[in-house]
Amino acid sequence: MNNPVPLVVDIDGTFLKTDLLFEGFWQALGKAPLATIMAAATLFFDRPRLKARIADLADVRIDLLPINTAVLELIERAKSEGREVLFASAANHTLVDHLAELYGLEGDNLASDVRTNMKGSTKAKALVERFGKGGYAYAGDAAADLPVWMSAAEAIVVGPNPSAVEKLNSSGVKVTELPQTWSRRGMVKSVRPHQWVKNVLLLLPLIAAHRFDAQGLIAVLVATAAFCAAASSIYLVNDLLDLEADRLHAKKRFRPVAAGDMKIPDAMLVSATLGLFALIVSSLLGAGFVMVTVLYMALSTLYSLKLKKVRWLDITILASLFTLRVLAGALAAEVYASMWLLAFVFPAFLALGGVKRLTELTLAQSDGRIPGRGYTPSDRKSLLNTVVVATAVSLVVFLVYTFSDSALQLYHNLTVLRFAGIPYVIWQARMIYLGWHGQQDYDPLVFAMKDVRGIALVLLTLAMILYASVNV
Repeated sequence: MNNPVPLVVDIDGTFLKTDLLFEGFWQALGKAPLATIMAAATLFFDRPRLKARIADLADVRIDLLPINTAVLELIERAKSEGREVLFASAANHTLVDHLAELYGLEGDNLASDVRTNMKGSTKAKALVERFGKGGYAYAGDAAADLPVWMSAAEAIVVGPNPSAVEKLNSSGVKVTELPQTWSRRGMVKSVRPHQWVKNVLLLLPLIAAHRFDAQGLIAVLVATAAFCAAASSIYLVNDLLDLEADRLHAKKRFRPVAAGDMKIPDAMLVSATLGLFALIVSSLLGAGFVMVTVLYMALSTLYSLKLKKVRWLDITILASLFTLRVLAGALAAEVYASMWLLAFVFPAFLALGGVKRLTELTLAQSDGRIPGRGYTPSDRKSLLNTVVVATAVSLVVFLVYTFSDSALQLYHNLTVLRFAGIPYVIWQARMIYLGWHGQQDYDPLVFAMKDVRGIALVLLTLAMILYASVNV
């Protein structure tokens, strides 16, 4: 592009595939929730001061933010041609200065301060005062950039914006269009539909009670839909709170929000919509089920905010969330949630939560804490002991249950039922071994759904339990 005029580049949604205010908000929310909420509530209509306050509360890792490579190439090309290149952004000046320093654009960049929101007509006026009308090329992405484009010699439109392009063409402004990578596919991926398989746990109370009627099954399927929506809602909240940790992670950095393939405001909207849907569907199953759904969402949110960073407590919360799924299934189907079942499920999933952390520690690339977690590689042996003990406790609960009156009423062959504990323990031992050696996915349940040998052991366990219930 042979153009001697300076190149002015917007940051949010243009140079970056994210928004600095929203990045700062979620970063600050994870560190100082009360102060962040107070700032958002009191300064919502005073954007310059809000941006300054959020910048003070947050400590955004500028070097980790996802950038638009097409815009970076445009900047590098302009610099090689000897053109002046600067940022003009509505973001707070502190963050803009850090970003400019990182990418070699130190100079008289334009940004917001506590008095001025450098956006729209304000930005256009500042650029015209500095370069004159038609004295610069401007790269932006939003409708708010229209006044800036209209005063430019060239409008570089990043991402789809057909209405702006049409207005600019009709006004005689030269238009260059560049791509942006936000996609609907990223939105679908962000709700993690593959994680919904965990909600088959809602069927456990029906199976344990030997209830296979259509009414109970339909109720549990409705409950499962509610929990899938609730889980996806919280997954998005977790992704927003974990942006920095995810970007430091070998695999999680490809998650849509962390990679900039999904806008933060879109993630917030989808999360709120799914959460509302979960509550509406839950209301169809009665007040008790609504309370469990709310408890699940509240505990999951607390986990995402703080509890996942507390060593040992985090895996306890994970096990509690799985146990809540079982309780929810019982409430939906209106069957009794046996204390035997709950006492078995909790330690079993405490062990799997420990395997999850064990895997992360084994695959860790440094001796420090796992990003966003409270563990260091020195905790591996302690975690292994916890996992083994939890597995042993779940097996003992299962075996003691086989001698109870409850088992005697439901099962005809208690010997076969007792032997069903063997493939279960082998499966758990396999998960522990693979986690210790870093040979499985970061999420043990997701790995278990793909592990052919593990699936065979689980199916054998279920087959033996089913056979034990048949009167032959």
